[in-house]
Amino acid sequence: MKTNKKKTGIIVFSIILILALGIVALYFFQGRTKKDSSAKFSSSEFIAAIYVEGVIENRNATYNQEWLLTTIDNLKNNSKNVGIALFINSPGGGVYQSDEVYLALQDYKTANKKVYAYMGSLAASGGYYISCAAEKIYANRNTLTGSIGVIAGQSFDMTELMYNIGIESETFFAGRNKNMLNFNQPVTQEQREIMQGIADECYKQFVGIVSTQRKLPSEKVLELADGRIYTAYQALQNGLIDKIDSWENMIEDLRDDLQNPECKVKTFKVIQKQSFLDKLLTSQSEANNTKIAAQLGIPLSVYKELSDPIPYPAYLYK
Repeated sequence: MKTNKKKTGIIVFSIILILALGIVALYFFQGRTKKDSSAKFSSSEFIAAIYVEGVIENRNATYNQEWLLTTIDNLKNNSKNVGIALFINSPGGGVYQSDEVYLALQDYKTANKKVYAYMGSLAASGGYYISCAAEKIYANRNTLTGSIGVIAGQSFDMTELMYNIGIESETFFAGRNKNMLNFNQPVTQEQREIMQGIADECYKQFVGIVSTQRKLPSEKVLELADGRIYTAYQALQNGLIDKIDSWENMIEDLRDDLQNPECKVKTFKVIQKQSFLDKLLTSQSEANNTKIAAQLGIPLSVYKELSDPIPYPAYLYK
């Protein structure tokens, strides 16, 4: 009886061992196949479809500046990459970050490679700024674009509101403009001039890039650059874009430009997973904001503007 049990145990163990070895072998075989497949793909010339989505800043749930700049630089030095097809769906963002991406794309083109841009539902302000690095700009027929302008900063004077609800706030600082734009101090005329100077300088840079890249007289661009957004048709009529068409047709046009009708397209898109803790903290923050807004007697959207002003000069459509 014991002998039979021993034999049965050996047989079961052997079966489990064989199954385990089979699973391991299958895993490595699949891994090798996947690796070989990608190697085969990378041996052919390809167009890089890069997705620029969300607010353009250092990093957020949909955007990563470091990843984007590194990707562009790596593609410049990749002999198999022949062009970039940008898909832009963004309200814009920081002046610094927008210009960094624009300059990175200009540097990419020094390797004799093509850049085409396609606008999604919104490609405004910094989103349009980046698209100006492209040799051709395409838009969906329902795209909103333009918003050529700059926000240098924001100021909310809450001193009277705080007085009325019994809140006192005081900041200790040195340098008469160090507390500039803080909610607990009114803006002085000198501070207005300081911020306007920053806005004017960034605005001049934006207008200059549009004028140069779109081959439009600066006087014409100044007429267009009043901060408004344009429909795709209006943008086309004013020379801000080249064509209203589909993403697929733009890719075909790029292939024709490259004289490579079979050129593959490889997608580059940042994926940032939000942890359970991040989701929990976001939910808690939203609940706190709602409670505070109710206590102050103001809409939640207004409170969010007050508590989270733009902290840097921005090419941003709001």
